[in-house]
Amino acid sequence: MQPDTRKLLRTGVLIFGIGVIAAALIFISFGGITRQGPHSNLGWLALMLAMGCLPTGFLTLLLGAIKLIGDRRR
Repeated sequence: MQPDTRKLLRTGVLIFGIGVIAAALIFISFGGITRQGPHSNLGWLALMLAMGCLPTGFLTLLLGAIKLIGDRRR
């Protein structure tokens, strides 16, 4: 595995993991979500963090996986 591919995968896992943890904290520690949104200010912050990190982390992981497949074909 090339170092840049490893860095992409590691960064994607880190960003996606932070988003998953933030989403889990909304329901576990910050009171959950209703139709009108989270119950607390920390819930709103965790929601915004999850909404930013989950798609970004997923796309970074996808890019790293495609790059890994391309590296193995060479």
